[in-house]
Amino acid sequence: MSEVPTFMKAGVLTAPRSIGIQQRPIPEPGPGEVRIKMKAVGICGSDVSIFQGHRPDLKFPLIIGHEGLGYIDKPGEGVSQHQPGDRVVIEPNFPCGHCEFCWQGRSNICLNKRIIGVLETGCFAEYAVVPANFAWKLPGSISDDDAVVIEPTAVALHTLYSSPARPGDAVAVVGLGAIGLLVTHLAQKMGYTVLAYDRVQEKVNLASAFGAIPISADATTSQIAALWKDTRVHTVFECAGAAQAFTMAVEAAPRGANVVVAGLSDKPSAITEFGMTRQGINIITSIIYQHPIDFRRTIDLIDSGFLQPGRIVSAREPFSNLASAIEIACSGEHAKIVLDV
Repeated sequence: MSEVPTFMKAGVLTAPRSIGIQQRPIPEPGPGEVRIKMKAVGICGSDVSIFQGHRPDLKFPLIIGHEGLGYIDKPGEGVSQHQPGDRVVIEPNFPCGHCEFCWQGRSNICLNKRIIGVLETGCFAEYAVVPANFAWKLPGSISDDDAVVIEPTAVALHTLYSSPARPGDAVAVVGLGAIGLLVTHLAQKMGYTVLAYDRVQEKVNLASAFGAIPISADATTSQIAALWKDTRVHTVFECAGAAQAFTMAVEAAPRGANVVVAGLSDKPSAITEFGMTRQGINIITSIIYQHPIDFRRTIDLIDSGFLQPGRIVSAREPFSNLASAIEIACSGEHAKIVLDV
């Protein structure tokens, strides 16, 4: 009989811009938890932000990563809904379920929310442990490429649903990283007219392949404003996470339009209240998703064949290349890099 391993490989961030593969003990699931043998993990924009040192509140060393796909390896005590071998995707934000915001149906801003890969051990590793209710069993009809991007697709779904725009309206997406491209894909499939802009032309081209109206990466704010006005853009989705992108989105938005902020810039923008208020621009914020409805909706939409979010995967790397892969992700040239564990 082969010996059961006690250590695993894990991607450990020891300081900003310092990450490497280390040997760590394989975690044991507690009551109500499951241990997952990871198969693939996506690199998220928030992983890049943490890696670059934009979260000084975090404690090192930290295993980051949260967009995980794998197989149930060991159910903890009291877990009956999962069996070893079940293919699952991780929902990495764990609301408490009992604070005032959870009771309001706003679990995305839960006061006691646990976040793997940010506030506690993540899934850039061979094994990860999560609460059983946050490991979603997947139907066989969903490919691994689609499955590994379910979490950002749920973010995009919540972002789209945060807007008062409805199918038939024209919307604009600024910033075509994973979330921007997935908002584009969702909106176009649901019957919106989508105008897509990014400073990287290759990402604009990908949005065009999703059916969006492309806006040249070289377009000026005044040119974008004129186009949005002519097409009667109802809502602008700011998905870039950069202060200048938010400034442009508000300045170019047509009179009376909505701007949904899904990006997470940590720098101040150059917006004045006078101009925004005089134009009647409505600012709406959107962060992550509501548990459990947004994950359930996302899985059902992919299972039905309506969505193919795996189309945003632009590169795959072996887990051993984690350090170089996250450096590449920092360039902003890729839509989604996936690590095969």
